[in-house]
Amino acid sequence: MKTFRFIIITPDRTVFDGEVQEVIARTTEGDVGILAGHTLYAALLRPGALSVKMENGDFRRAAVAGGVIKVSDERTTVMTSAAEWAEEIDPDWAERSRQDALAKIEAAKDEPDRLERANLKLQRALTRLSVSGHGTGTLETHRKK
Repeated sequence: MKTFRFIIITPDRTVFDGEVQEVIARTTEGDVGILAGHTLYAALLRPGALSVKMENGDFRRAAVAGGVIKVSDERTTVMTSAAEWAEEIDPDWAERSRQDALAKIEAAKDEPDRLERANLKLQRALTRLSVSGHGTGTLETHRKK
């Protein structure tokens, strides 16, 4: 299978820069699969998992905190505020973050701005837990607990 250059960039670091066979990302309009030769494209990313089929055929997963994906003739680039490969995620820390977010949601019921931030924190924690293989469920199921 043909490969293409793929880059994941955060404000702190370049998470990845190399050749891949495929990228699967969740955009605000739905999931998209990128292969070599994909048409020019740009979309907003939802917070969630990013799946990458590496040059050797193995899949790697990363948790991304939303952002933008851009496909050009030269490369596909993901720009995000945060990204972590599954093996970089500390599941204990992610679980503490989930619990903290749930407490903040409970405390912020009548404050829309605080509630929105708490929900984003919960989504990031759930994504990290899911990508690391230590969590299941959706934002809705965790809010109802």
